Amino acid sequence: QVQLVESGGGLVQPGGSLRLSCAASGSIFSIAAMDWYHQAPGNQRELVAHITSGGNTNYADSVKGRFTISRDNAKNTVYLQMNSLKPEDTSVYYCHARWFRNLRWYDAWGQGTQVTVSS
Repeated sequence: QVQLVESGGGLVQPGGSLRLSCAASGSIFSIAAMDWYHQAPGNQRELVAHITSGGNTNYADSVKGRFTISRDNAKNTVYLQMNSLKPEDTSVYYCHARWFRNLRWYDAWGQGTQVTVSS
């Protein structure tokens, strides 16, 4: 069973930075594509950033140039560096993993970490 544990959320002023971390248990991390999603109250969960097992990345238009997703396979951890934060980035951020094994796809979600951008 794969477990994902996020950390690094908190309260930050507009223009500030935070780095989220997501630590994965289990042996699948190196073969998994990893994502960060966010979900504000009353809204659907939306993809923020994606990184493949090979390190290719893509981002939502709203965070391009401000957020960077990266991974450290030796530590089974994916990161989201968030710079130039805006009040509209306020949300719960979730880590997601997806991998293919034994002829089928699997996925897992973390519990979420709150990010609040406010002065």
